[in-house]
Amino acid sequence: MTWNIEIENIAGILDGETTIEPGLNAVRGSNWQGKSSFIEAIKTALGTSTELTENEDSGRVQLRTPDREIAVELVRENGSVRRSGTPYLENEYDVIRAELFACLDERNVVRSAVRRGKNLEDVLLRPLDFQNIDEQIADLKREREQIQSELSQAREAKKRLPGVQEQVTQLEKEIKELREKRDEIAVSDADDGTSDDEDDESPQQQLSEVQTERSQAKNRIERLERTIERTEERLEQRRSELESIEIPADDDVESELASAREQLQQLKRDSEVLQSVYSANEMVLKEGRLDLLTEVERELTADTVVCWTCGNEAQREEMEERLNHLGDKITELRARTEQYHEKVKELETRREEIDQTKRRKRDLEREITELEETLADRRQSLEEAEKRYRNAQEHAEELSDAVDETVEAISDVESKIKYREAELKDTRDELSQLETRADQVEMLESESEEIRTEIEELRNRKDRIKRRAREAFDEAMDEILSRFGTGFETARLTADFDLVVARDGREASLDALSEGELELIGFVAALAGYESFDVDETVPLLLVDGVGGLADDNLHTLIDYLHERTNYLVFTAYPEYTSFEGREIDPSNWSVATNRQVRTD
Repeated sequence: MTWNIEIENIAGILDGETTIEPGLNAVRGSNWQGKSSFIEAIKTALGTSTELTENEDSGRVQLRTPDREIAVELVRENGSVRRSGTPYLENEYDVIRAELFACLDERNVVRSAVRRGKNLEDVLLRPLDFQNIDEQIADLKREREQIQSELSQAREAKKRLPGVQEQVTQLEKEIKELREKRDEIAVSDADDGTSDDEDDESPQQQLSEVQTERSQAKNRIERLERTIERTEERLEQRRSELESIEIPADDDVESELASAREQLQQLKRDSEVLQSVYSANEMVLKEGRLDLLTEVERELTADTVVCWTCGNEAQREEMEERLNHLGDKITELRARTEQYHEKVKELETRREEIDQTKRRKRDLEREITELEETLADRRQSLEEAEKRYRNAQEHAEELSDAVDETVEAISDVESKIKYREAELKDTRDELSQLETRADQVEMLESESEEIRTEIEELRNRKDRIKRRAREAFDEAMDEILSRFGTGFETARLTADFDLVVARDGREASLDALSEGELELIGFVAALAGYESFDVDETVPLLLVDGVGGLADDNLHTLIDYLHERTNYLVFTAYPEYTSFEGREIDPSNWSVATNRQVRTD
């Protein structure tokens, strides 16, 4: 459950890393050691801050939790700071909740509003502005209207079901009677026939088969004509696309890429060699352990050192200056390395574009060949279908002369049968649709009720949040008063979110409260928002910084109280406060901007 955080150029921290454990995490240190900057670094990882170190162009925070790995980078551009990467909190609603009610540093607007005696409604209810409640209600209303329309159709379908079912039954009866009539005509025609061969087909049957064959041939011709037209259009498109393809020359890409890669590797090796030399010498000078490598003569004006590589004497300042020059050279090498890295990427991209163009050309040529073969096959099939149609047409004309009134009667009956069958099919489809819609009545009624409830809940959300915030304020204030010996009896929020404090049974002015008492009330107000907006479900930690006016025992009491509200509590404290039961974070190992300024001066 440990959180690991690495920091570079955030607020006052130039470079630092540490861990955050479950429970209490106290950042103990004197002024200008990076305590508040550490809080800003965590806020940067959360997504609520973008405080880049002054005079720095970029910075980063990397946060690793058991579930996620967060990397956020800050870049200064045109006088402002731009953030890249994905912070812990992405949703704007979650960010504003955490900023107001979980990041309780000295600049927290809730604490600030309490110190200034301002009305708290705007700050405590600000997250509601990011939920777009009115838009949600409008969307739900549109959805409800759609469901109501579907529900009306479903209820109408339920009413029509008996009548449509009766139509199906009646059509089935009519079709059965028509088929019996057709069979009677056919039997009568067979009895009157002159053919002695019972296996021979009647003229009516032959004509029906020929007409069917002719219809099939006609349908096939139409399908083939449409298919040929589509194939010709597609073939023309592919030929046009093939003609428009131009393959860029790639003669020099591979050689340029190989040369760039080789130069990039050489620069990386040179940079690593210089970095190793720089790091080793920097550590010796930084730790003041020159005597491990060489002789050091310490004098009042400066230390004289025998160079451990050439044996010549040199001043320590000269060695530091040369080391700085070496650092500048490393920086220059890194910049050149990045340039060649970009060049390699550009050449690889160019090579890939050329390969893709070649592949596309081959694919088009293959597809054109296939389309030409397909087009030839379909044209051949069209000729055969047209020939089949002409033969069937001639045969049908010959048989038509032999068909008498019986055929016409049978055809008439069959036409009626087909008409009734089509009507039956449509009616059955309608019946099926009506049954499906009718089955949805209960479900649609339930969905409509759920949306109505959700709309009502959204309408009442602000009032509910206001009530919950005031209740949470009262509960937290009761607990605070039971733990602290404050100079006031109680404090509460009015219905308009004005802060009222009572002392000796009478309302007291906030100006009469001590700094510590105002701090306690500020934390109570922030925790009221924390509870009413369920901030713990979004971010499992509280950040506390800049707590003034509290004695040692009162600060311990406040920290213990806040610890009960969260999984991770990170807070700052001066060394003069007694130890806390939890993890203590020592900022002395961090590189901070103040130290850099001192060395420069």
